[in-house]
Formats: sequence, C-alpha cells, structure tokens
Amino acid sequence: MSERFSRTELLFGAEAMEKLRNSRVAVFGVGGVGGYVVEALARSGVGTLDLIDNDTVCLSNINRQMIALESTLGRYKVEVAAERVHDISPETKVNVHRCFYLPENAGQFDLTEYDFVVDAIDTVSGKIQLVMQAKEAGTPIISCMGAGNKLDPTAFRVADIYKTSVCPLARVMRYELRKRGVRNLKVVYSEEPPVVPKGKAENDPHRRSVPGSTAFAPSVAGLIIAGEVIKELAGFYNKRSVPK
Repeated sequence: MSERFSRTELLFGAEAMEKLRNSRVAVFGVGGVGGYVVEALARSGVGTLDLIDNDTVCLSNINRQMIALESTLGRYKVEVAAERVHDISPETKVNVHRCFYLPENAGQFDLTEYDFVVDAIDTVSGKIQLVMQAKEAGTPIISCMGAGNKLDPTAFRVADIYKTSVCPLARVMRYELRKRGVRNLKVVYSEEPPVVPKGKAENDPHRRSVPGSTAFAPSVAGLIIAGEVIKELAGFYNKRSVPK
C-alpha cells in the first residue's frame, strides 16, 4: 500500500487503487469547477490526467479557483494545475493542452484514449460537441451545468440530464441533446434558482452577462464530479449495486 494514497485504499481496496493508477481522465476546463476536479483526481491516485484550457489566471479568479494565487497571476491555468498535480503526486502523468475545446478543433482529441471525460467548460456549443464526441467514442462523460450565481452548495445534485430542473443551462442542454438523439447524460446541477447579481464587476463594462460566483459553490460542484468519476473508475458503484 502506497502511504500517499493509503487512506483512500482503506475504503476502496488495493484492486480499485490499481484501476485508478491505470486510468486516464481528460478534464476540459480548468477553472472554478475543473480546478477542483483536477485536485481531487490527483489526490485520489488517478494515474494520467489531460488538462485542456487556454485561459490564464487573472485577479478575478482568486475568489474561487484552486490554482489562482498572487504568484500564479498571468500564467496559463493548465500549466499551473500541472505543477500542482506533480507537487501532490510526482508519479502522476499530466498532458497539457493549451487550447479551448470548440467544435472547430474537436478533431484534435481522440476521446477513445480516455477512461473518462469531464466537461467543465462554459460554452454551450462546446459542451454539446464534447458530449456528442464522447458518446460516439463510447467514453463515459460527466458534465457540469451552471455553477455561477449560486449561493447554496447543498443544492447540487447528480442526475441524468433529463431528470434535471431549475437550472437554465440544463434546460438548454436537454433541448439540444434531445434533438440530437442523446438518450442520457450524467450531470451535476443545482436546484437553487440563480441569484440575480446585484451589480457588475468594477471597471468592466461588459460584466453584466458574467455570472457572480463564490469560493463554496463551484468548488462543491467540482468535488462532486470528481467523486463520481473516481467511484466509477474504481468500480465502487458495481460493488455497492448503485445505479450509474
């Protein structure tokens, strides 16, 4: 038993930890949600991580993003996240993709190479394309719905996209995926009605459409997603006869 992951192994067992070590997970979007997904996957012993994002750390990220610090301002998020993963677990392999996932560049990614895909990106077109590509590849995927404008971390749920409610983004995704014949998709969403922002960010005239966020909402969504990925990869659901 590796002491680094010994407390996790006490719950999952040696065989499950070996499955995690041999697993490769792609995290699309390394922001408020995705950063916490990466953190938990690394601390759980997932052997290979692919990080996909082209954003850099800015001052407005500090209130909620794991990798956002004074010392990381201006740096690419995927590179900061990769360094953090290696600081947690030097043996973890990290593949950095410094780009935004869009329908236009989706062909750059072969999703059959992954054991699991995490959708933590913001654009609807990108999310739909990623879901469709994962379904075609036969690769499990979990998608995050809206985590902005939320104040209640206890309102996040795991469900099939067609059993979601309240979340405006989930409503759009349901409509678009139904049109494309997608019959199921595991998502994390919030049953809390979106909070109406009280104003716009200082010195930014375009911020009216940008959601507000906190340290305790996107982080919870990210950790829930990571938990679902880890349990499925480790075979925890099968052992407990819990439906996926």
